[in-house]
Amino acid sequence: MQRLIPIASSSSVKGFVRRHLLLLERGNNPESRSFSGASHHHHYRERLRSELHCIKFDDAFSLFCEMLQSRPIPSIVDFTRVLTAIAKMNKFDIVIYLFHKMENLGISHDLYSFTILIHCFCRCSRFSLALALFGKMMKLGFQPSIVTLGSLLNGFCQGNRFQEAVSLVDSMAALGLEPNVVIYNTVINGLCKNRDLNNALEIFYGMEKKGIVADAVTYNTLISGLCNSGRWTDAARLLRDMVKRNIDPNVIFFTALIDTFVKEGNLLEAKNLYKEMIRRSVHPNIFTYNSLINGFCIHGRLGDAKHMFDLMVSKGCFPDVVTYNTLITGFCKSKRVEDGMKLFCEMTHQGLVGDAFTYNTLIHGYCQAGKLNVAQKVFNRMVDCGVPPDIVTYNILLDCLCNNGKIEKALVMVEDLQKSQMDVDIITYNIIIQGMCRNDKVKEAWCLFRSLTRKGVKLDAIAYITMISGLCRNGLRREADKLCRRMKEDGFMPSERIYDETLRNHYTSLSAELIKAVHE
Repeated sequence: MQRLIPIASSSSVKGFVRRHLLLLERGNNPESRSFSGASHHHHYRERLRSELHCIKFDDAFSLFCEMLQSRPIPSIVDFTRVLTAIAKMNKFDIVIYLFHKMENLGISHDLYSFTILIHCFCRCSRFSLALALFGKMMKLGFQPSIVTLGSLLNGFCQGNRFQEAVSLVDSMAALGLEPNVVIYNTVINGLCKNRDLNNALEIFYGMEKKGIVADAVTYNTLISGLCNSGRWTDAARLLRDMVKRNIDPNVIFFTALIDTFVKEGNLLEAKNLYKEMIRRSVHPNIFTYNSLINGFCIHGRLGDAKHMFDLMVSKGCFPDVVTYNTLITGFCKSKRVEDGMKLFCEMTHQGLVGDAFTYNTLIHGYCQAGKLNVAQKVFNRMVDCGVPPDIVTYNILLDCLCNNGKIEKALVMVEDLQKSQMDVDIITYNIIIQGMCRNDKVKEAWCLFRSLTRKGVKLDAIAYITMISGLCRNGLRREADKLCRRMKEDGFMPSERIYDETLRNHYTSLSAELIKAVHE
């Protein structure tokens, strides 16, 4: 039999399959014996009928192996049922390889098996193989179904191959198929995600001309995409059209639109949309409330944010960690860290566990308030609660120690970090170098700076600026001059801060050279 499936599976997949097949040949397949408590000797048909809906991968693989050894050989329909179950587990490479094993036994494909294979190739981003298989299927006389073409279409859209997706939709009529609203929604959604709104609208209007009625998903996708791109007039026109057609917006639509208004800073429209949701008896969900609370917090309207929080609870929509984190961040940024801590205690009382972001926000809030001891207590609580501190946590503490003149403690912390498994990044070193320069340890900072390249740490513009500023303030003109030249060689342009430092320290010639370097 001519091979239909191009072999493109990875060696790891082949090795995995071969090991399992070898176990089967030796009669030593543990999965077969443990399959949902069933005996290894149960006929595959009974297993197909009774247990396929909740099957696990190892059990499905065991069943496939049993079917390969059965005589007479099971039909393509039975094999496809098992491989469909494996495909639903996202084991696409394995499904492709197992279909190849079937071909070796002379088992011919049907339309459904071709569709599953095309779907798997597309999900693995092997579009050329999917198209090759589609072509072979057509040559063998199979008429593709709307599901087959839908699989190809999804693959093209996921791979940002929109021209091919549109061409496929246009060619459906020639294949005797009429694209439905689901097909058009797939293409429109892909184009909107790619911010190609003009083509998305063109597809929409073309669909309407063909008599295919848009549904709520079509409008939700287009209006959200238009709002995200700031095309409010087009979005408003579609919204009016949607209402005129008595297509009710759902919670997903309202939430997406509210989130867009929040990101644009248009809180009045976001709040009006929320009221419209309530008027239409569309119940806001956790994402709706989180978006509104976030918008109010970003713009410093903590009273409105807290009111929305209370409203959320009163309507039976319970806050999650994201809700609390958003409010805690808002209070801490407004220098109301104690209010943030009250929310944290309330959150804990509700049975929610704070994450690293929660603790980092509070630690930073207390550090900003100059309450280093309280920040240390929050850090200790973080560790005691089993939440591992990340590099952001340590950077916050280091910055606080340096700003409060506790440079020795900061240096000990950096030394401990270097010995640990934590990835110390350039941000950490920038903090400590700046702290050393501010605390009259410029020579030590200079030594640390020069060691960074040997440590494999990639310098950034801030590292150069911080070190050059420190050198200038301490009269180390020659070193500052060399570092400025090195900064330019590494592709970083000197900033106004460096000009200020060089002029402030009477290095007018160096400042002139820097200005010249920028304009070369």
